[in-house]
Amino acid sequence: MKARLIKRFEDEIAVLDRELTHELPKEIQRAREHGDLRENSEYKAAKERQGVVQARLNHLTKRMAELGKIDVKQMPYDRVGFGSRVKIRDLDLGEDFDFTIVAGDFIDLDAGHVSLASPIGRGLLGAAAGQEVSVQLPVGPRRYKILDLVTLPQQLEAGAEG
Repeated sequence: MKARLIKRFEDEIAVLDRELTHELPKEIQRAREHGDLRENSEYKAAKERQGVVQARLNHLTKRMAELGKIDVKQMPYDRVGFGSRVKIRDLDLGEDFDFTIVAGDFIDLDAGHVSLASPIGRGLLGAAAGQEVSVQLPVGPRRYKILDLVTLPQQLEAGAEG
């Protein structure tokens, strides 16, 4: 999971870096050639895009540094954390949900990914299988029971055995 996320970040960084260092300077130069920059919408759009790309690059670089600090050996073996696969039951609705706890930038609800930064991710963090937790959602409090939990250290151990 960590390696996949790092690869995804590296790929996006490469695309954004190319845009920032090759494509946008050409667009800005072409727009400058049209004359008066005060009323040049192409120039303004290219400069705005340059700022957005730079901000995203900075954010991704920071996230990569954070991921590099994750030490699986220091992660709890039996508690919800980054990379955990969790099955929960919504005690109020009686519905079960399966998902994987992922980093904040990697959210794909259709694939069953829940961010550590989300209310559910924060509410489940550190909980154990069989435990009931109360999570404050935008729609109000919800109660969940952890039916099944496979932590990242457990997944890596199972992968090494198999």
